[in-house]
Amino acid sequence: MNREAPDRPPATTVPLELECATALAGILIVHRDGSEAARDLVDGLRQTRLVVRDCDAAHALSQVDRGDWDVVVLDARGGGEDAIALAADIRGRYPSNVLPIVMLADASLRALQQRAFDAGASDWIHGDADIAEIGRRLSTLAELRRLRRKSAMEANRFGAELSSRSLRLNGLIETCIAMSMSRDRTALLQQVLSEGRHLLNCNGGTMYMVTDQGTLRFELRTRSDLLPANEIPLHDSATGLANENYVSVYTALNNRSVRIDDVYAETRFDLSGTRAFDAASGYRTVSMLTVPIAPRGSAPIGVLQFMNAVDPATGGVVPFDPEAGALVEALAAQAAVALDNMELLQSQKELTESLIRMLATTIDAKSPHTGRHCERVPELALQLAQAACDASDGPLKHFAFRSEREWEEFRIGAWLHDCGKVTTPEYVIDKATKLETIHNRIHEVRMRFEVLHRDLEIQKLQAQVAGTWSDAQEAAHLDALAQLTQEFAFVARCNIGEQPLGDEEVQQLARIGERRWTRHFDDRLGLSATEMERRAQEPLQTLPCSEPLLADRPRDVVPRPPEQRLDPAFGFRMDMPEHLYNRGELYNLSVRSGTLTAEERYKINEHMVHTVLMLERMPFPKHLRRVPEYASTHHERMDGKGYPRQLGPEQLSVPSRIMAVADIFEALTAADRPYKQPKPLSEALGVMQRLAGTHIDADIFNLFLQAGVCLEFARRHLSPEQIDVTDTTPYRASGGHA
Repeated sequence: MNREAPDRPPATTVPLELECATALAGILIVHRDGSEAARDLVDGLRQTRLVVRDCDAAHALSQVDRGDWDVVVLDARGGGEDAIALAADIRGRYPSNVLPIVMLADASLRALQQRAFDAGASDWIHGDADIAEIGRRLSTLAELRRLRRKSAMEANRFGAELSSRSLRLNGLIETCIAMSMSRDRTALLQQVLSEGRHLLNCNGGTMYMVTDQGTLRFELRTRSDLLPANEIPLHDSATGLANENYVSVYTALNNRSVRIDDVYAETRFDLSGTRAFDAASGYRTVSMLTVPIAPRGSAPIGVLQFMNAVDPATGGVVPFDPEAGALVEALAAQAAVALDNMELLQSQKELTESLIRMLATTIDAKSPHTGRHCERVPELALQLAQAACDASDGPLKHFAFRSEREWEEFRIGAWLHDCGKVTTPEYVIDKATKLETIHNRIHEVRMRFEVLHRDLEIQKLQAQVAGTWSDAQEAAHLDALAQLTQEFAFVARCNIGEQPLGDEEVQQLARIGERRWTRHFDDRLGLSATEMERRAQEPLQTLPCSEPLLADRPRDVVPRPPEQRLDPAFGFRMDMPEHLYNRGELYNLSVRSGTLTAEERYKINEHMVHTVLMLERMPFPKHLRRVPEYASTHHERMDGKGYPRQLGPEQLSVPSRIMAVADIFEALTAADRPYKQPKPLSEALGVMQRLAGTHIDADIFNLFLQAGVCLEFARRHLSPEQIDVTDTTPYRASGGHA
């Protein structure tokens, strides 16, 4: 190691500062300043083609920090303790897998070898070893260090790539979850296009959707410019052949992604539109990726097209990464499923609403007495609900429907508010006279009067034939005929029910009913099994037989089946008549007001019972759970005396109170009811003003007037003759805030 080399220049010919400044890699040898042995080592290693730098111990740490050394050699000859201390300092900064440290020492320092390893040395070389041997060992350590570093770099690169893939995959998963939860089609489409652009790291994208007319429609762009209005036909209109020269059409028809690395070198597809766009906008499209939006196993419903993938390192335009493209294909497939589900839900929603409207219009069509009530009440209720939501002050300022689902819930409840009427017999709803069932039984009564009249005429003729007819008998005969005419006129007038009946009129009906007429034919012939069953307890009469002119017979009473009793589980509080129907003639004619008996009045009111039973047994989804409430409370009253449950104000929500106002106003002003004349606006508002506070909510009624809902609805649905009010202020109700 101490061989002479007289022809070489001194090791210190190059200044240490310059040497340290240019030392960036290779092997660094640290020695005592001016050591001859160190210069021999440096020169010898350089002759073996190793890149070697050297410095003295004083500059060792700074030189180590400035370089990227493969190996640091500490020359411990003549200074073992100092070399061990320096090794510890270096190791404190750089771990062994980053920087190997070799101790070069004489045999006399063998006792320090373990301490050197403890301080951080990677190897121990005896100072008397051959230069070639030292070079081989240093080369081996340097190569190991480079391999270790390369492995670490590969691991870091792999980790970064894995992290990037994981981030992209996580982003894809989060987007797919968000898409599956989305109910907004536009937001979902924007999310798909944006996430696809993010996954591909590209400049822009366009979304096309397949139309029912067999075209591709421009749906969205990431750019802010207007979408083209024209659509791309999937097939040629003249030949019927597929327009597969367009890349977007090819993707849609073949359900296959297409990657184009250079748009201007592409020959498979017609990209003249893209090139024309570039020429007009100054943008240059280079790479392109077109991906179908298709659920697994189904035809595409749209196409995603992305332009100009960007290299994140250089910022330059590059071809699209196939792996990222596969992620976008998965994204598009999931988007297709989400869109398909959304369309299915929307179709189900539209079908449900159409069925509900069909039921409502069927009820309206079932009887002219309901007119278009089931259609107009929801319209008015929705107007009034919107006014309540818009109120910024007053008792309703805190009320609001805060989502489309809450509006949907109220809308469906409004449309179903009279669905129970589907169970109400038409003749009860349409009953215009007291004796009406399927037909007006006044004709049967009149025929009996006709029989009595005919009997009187026969008696006269028989007396005249016998020669016993006198003037006194003629006068009595005429009086009897006149009395029959008057009595029938009275019965007919009572049948109409236009005027209330007092006790005197009821007693007169009973007296008229006591008249007798003779029946000559069996009244059990031609009857149905049900009618015969109701007559089972009546004795047979020998013909001819005398019967009262008007009567309440046992067969006129229809018993109420046990299954039609009110179910206490639903909280109904209604006075239910004992019988289902009572069709007795005197019983019906003696109705004091109107045309309905107590049983028939209950049958009409019972439509609310059936509304509750039908709707509360239906498995409404969570967001429609209040539909039964909204549909079944418009006959409840603020004083708790309504039906079917006699709910009080604390149990009636704002939407329920809105329904009551809408229902009453429409019923009072409707012009398409054959049983009544429509009330003019002034009269209808006067009635409702009197009902405010007891029957209907005064605050809702005042809002109905103040917000202009009343006049707006009247202008659309009332005749001009009915609209006799322009200022509704005088009709405002006092009180409120219940």
